[in-house]
Amino acid sequence: MVTSFQESNLTGPSRTHPEQELSRLLTAAVISPQFRRLLLSNPAQAIASGFGGEAFHLQGEEQQQLAAIQASDLADFAMQVSALRIFSVDPQR
Repeated sequence: MVTSFQESNLTGPSRTHPEQELSRLLTAAVISPQFRRLLLSNPAQAIASGFGGEAFHLQGEEQQQLAAIQASDLADFAMQVSALRIFSVDPQR
């Protein structure tokens, strides 16, 4: 199975929107059982470790809110993420 994970070629890591980074994070959790287990047991470590040699480019507040999530499975994690206002689509960003 190929597990390479590449950053967006459209915006690059320094201008990536939080929603794009969240998508990358959840994609990594979907395709990698090992990363998914880490994300569910220790979100802060999962974010800090990145995936497939790539870093997740999330700001401090975004990282803190994700790290505070306690979820039993990926669906629960995603539901809790959807409740976070920092990842809502905002035209002012």
